[in-house]
Amino acid sequence: MTGLLSGIKTSADIKKLPVSELPALAAEVRGLLVEAVSKTGGHLASSLGAADLILALHYVYDTPRDRLVFDTGHQTYAHKILTGRADRFHTLRTRGGLSGFLKRYESEYDAFGAGHASTALSAAAGMAAARDLSGASNRVVAVVADGAMTGGMSWEAMQNVGQLGTDLLVVLNDNQMFISERVGRLGHILTKMLTLGFVQRAVRRTEMFLGRFPFVGRVVRRMIKRARVLFLPGMIFEEMGFAYFGPVDGHNVAELVEVLGYVKDLKGPVMLHVVTKKGRGYEPAEDSPVEFHGTPKFDIETGEASAASSDKLPPTFTAVFGGALVELAKKDPRICAITAAMPEGTGLDQFRDAFPERYYDVGIAEEHAVTFAAGLAAEGMRPVVAVYSSFMQRAFDQVQHDVSLQKLPVVIAMDRAGLVGEDGPTHHGVFDISLFRMIPDVVVMAPADENELRRMLATAFACGKPALLRYPRGRGFGVPLDPEPAALPLGRGRLLSRGRDVNFLAVGGRVHPAVKAAQLLKERGIDAGVADLRFVKPLDGELVKELVLAGPVITAEDNSLAGGFGSAVLEYLNTAGIEARVLRLGIPDSYVEQGRPDELYSDVGLTAEKMAASAAEWLARPVRAGHA
Repeated sequence: MTGLLSGIKTSADIKKLPVSELPALAAEVRGLLVEAVSKTGGHLASSLGAADLILALHYVYDTPRDRLVFDTGHQTYAHKILTGRADRFHTLRTRGGLSGFLKRYESEYDAFGAGHASTALSAAAGMAAARDLSGASNRVVAVVADGAMTGGMSWEAMQNVGQLGTDLLVVLNDNQMFISERVGRLGHILTKMLTLGFVQRAVRRTEMFLGRFPFVGRVVRRMIKRARVLFLPGMIFEEMGFAYFGPVDGHNVAELVEVLGYVKDLKGPVMLHVVTKKGRGYEPAEDSPVEFHGTPKFDIETGEASAASSDKLPPTFTAVFGGALVELAKKDPRICAITAAMPEGTGLDQFRDAFPERYYDVGIAEEHAVTFAAGLAAEGMRPVVAVYSSFMQRAFDQVQHDVSLQKLPVVIAMDRAGLVGEDGPTHHGVFDISLFRMIPDVVVMAPADENELRRMLATAFACGKPALLRYPRGRGFGVPLDPEPAALPLGRGRLLSRGRDVNFLAVGGRVHPAVKAAQLLKERGIDAGVADLRFVKPLDGELVKELVLAGPVITAEDNSLAGGFGSAVLEYLNTAGIEARVLRLGIPDSYVEQGRPDELYSDVGLTAEKMAASAAEWLARPVRAGHA
C-alpha cells in the first residue's frame, strides 16, 4: 500500500494531514474500495458515495471515543479502511475475513453493528442517554442514509431524541436513492430541500423584521413558525426538536470539515443534511447505482460482472418467482405485489413493469408492508409481500396479529432462505421456519427446486390462508418447468425414493443435497431414501409416520435446529405417541459467519458429503433401549 493511505493506521493519523490533502486521501480510499470489491463483491455504490463524509467525520471527531453509529453498514467500507483495516480489506466478505457490515467484535471503531436498516438513530439515542447518565463527555453521531428514514423505527427514535433534548448529531446522508429508486413522500421532501435556500433566507429575514416590532405577539410569532413548515420542508426536523442545517455538499471535504467543526459543539439534537452521489468516483457505479449497490465480482475496466455467462445457466429462484407471479396475476386481477424498497432484489421488478397499478413499494418498512397487505386482503385483494427472509423477522407481530389472527389470505414470499453467503449473519435466512410455524392457521412451504417454487406460489394463492413460502438465493437446478403454475395438495409431501436402512425427511434447500447424500450412502452399502416434505406446516404426518415406522429417519433443513423443521417432526411423533430413531441435521445454535455458501454449508455439516458422513456415523452407533 502506497500514498497517503499507507500512513493511516488509526483515526488519529488522519488528523495529522492538512485539510488540503484530504481529497487525495479520499481518492485513494475509493481506489482501494473499487479494487477490493471487484474481487470479492460487495456494497460498492453506497460506500463510494459516503467516503468523503466518513473521512470528514473521522477528521473532526475523536473516534473511537466519540461514537459513530452507521445505519445498515452499506455505506461503511471507507470507515473500515480508515480505522486500521486497510491492509485486510482484500479479505472483505470472505471466510475468516472482514465482514461486509460493522461488528463490535471486529473493531473498537465499530460502535454498533447493523445489517438491517433504520436502527442507527435508536442505538445512538441509547448511547447518548448512557453518556448523560454516566457523566461522560464524548459525542455521539448517527449517520443515516435517506432510505433508512422510511423505516418507522427511525421516526420513533427521532421523537424520543427530541423529547430527551440530548446532545446528538444526526447526519442525513441523502444519496437520493434507497437500494433501488427512492420512494415515498419523504423522498420528495428531501429533493425540495435542495432548492429552497431562498426560502430559508426569506423566512429568516421575515422573522428578523417582525422581531423589531414589540406589538407582534407570541401568537403571531407562533403562526409564522407553523407556516414555515408549509414552505420549508426541513422544518419537520425542527418541529421534532432538532436544529436543522443543510443541505451540504457531501463531496466537498473542506466544507464538510468546516460545517462539522461548527455543529460539533452545539447543544441538543442536531440534524445535518448532506447530499451525496452513489458510486462517486467510479463511473460504472455512478451510471448504474442499483446494479452496484450489491455487486458480484466485476472487471474494473468495464464494470461488467465477471461471473460466467448466464445464458447457459438455470434461472435464479428470484427470477422464477417473479415470472410465476406475473403469470398468475394475468389470470387474477386481485393479485397485488408489495416490496420494501427492493423490487430488483425480490424479483418484483417483473410485476412492477407488467402491472404498475397493482404494485406497491412502501420503502424500508417491512412491518407496514405486511399490515398494508392485510388491509388489501380484508377488502378482497390477494396481496403478496416479497421480502428477504432475514428482514421478515421485523414483521413477526404483523403476521401474527394482523394476518393470522384475522385469517386473511396474505402471501409472504421469503427470498434468501438458508445461508446466503458473503453477507453473513445479519442476512442468513435461518430463523423463519422457527418463527412462523408456531403461528396458528398459517401455511409454511419450502420448495426443493424452481418448479416446486412455481407450484407453491400457486398453492399459496389457492389455499385461501395466510401462506409463507421460503426459497434460497441463487440459481435453480435446471429442472423442467410446468407449462403453468399449478397448486399442490395442501400438506402433502412426496416420496422420491424409499430406503431399507434409513430415509431422509428433507425440506427446501436441503432436498437435492439429501438425494445426493442417499446416493453416496448407497456406495457405502447403506440403502437410503429421500422424502421431500414440501410443507413444514401443515406437516404431512402420514408420510412421516410411514417412514419412521419403517426404520431410522434423518431430518434435513437449512433453518435453525431450534424450533425448526426437525423439531416439527419430533413434536408430531410425540403427539402421536410414536417412538422413533431420529437424527436432526440443520443450522446449529450459533451464528454463522460470512463465506461462500458451499463453504458455510460444509462448516455446518449440510453438504451432501457431510450429511452422508453424519448419517453413516450415526447409523453405526449402538442403539440402547429408549435412546436414538
